[in-house]
Amino acid sequence: MAFSGTQQKCKACDKTVHFVEGLSADGAAYHKNCFRCSHCNGLLAISNYSSTEGVLYCKVHFEQLFKETGTYPKKSQSSGKPPLELNRAPSKLSAFFSGTQEKCSKCKKTVYPLEKLTVEGEFYHKSCFRCAHGGCFLTPSTYAALDGYLYCKPHFSQLFKEKGSYSYLSKQASLKKSEMQQQEQEAVEKATTTDDDRSESEPDTTTTTKEAEQADDDHSEQEH
Repeated sequence: MAFSGTQQKCKACDKTVHFVEGLSADGAAYHKNCFRCSHCNGLLAISNYSSTEGVLYCKVHFEQLFKETGTYPKKSQSSGKPPLELNRAPSKLSAFFSGTQEKCSKCKKTVYPLEKLTVEGEFYHKSCFRCAHGGCFLTPSTYAALDGYLYCKPHFSQLFKEKGSYSYLSKQASLKKSEMQQQEQEAVEKATTTDDDRSESEPDTTTTTKEAEQADDDHSEQEH
């Protein structure tokens, strides 16, 4: 069969896909070298990929990112379905960023599919998915969460074992957040107070000059 999709664009790089270097998955065209897991960047094949919302994953990371976290997508494609013909109309590159309006739960900025983690219904940049206690990077298989705060499992266990209560973790996280906000407020107030004190401490040169002039006049009268 003649290849009719010479004008089709690769969904990953948006460049033309030629017959000898192309493949089709979920109705979209890809260069073989662009057909990669969005999490580990490993090369994929039609026989070993999974996808959701147009984002590609190797089977290992698909299971890790979605099944283990309890957010396994209902509408997902896997390699169990036969690939579609390349002569279908290609998807636009914009479809690759179908979740561009999703915001990171930590920094509140837009999360794009290639940098997104979905945990307990919340979205995170991979760089924002950190332990609230130690700041170390987390993965969906190495985190624990309580009241919206993320922890690495070692610190979560350590803090819980030391105090024997999950409420302590929640309280400490809230206190730490409040403490940081208070420190920022105190820094602003301190800067304002310093400016006011500096203004009050400046000498009144007008009064000093008048007093000096009066003293000179009194001295002159006494001499006369």
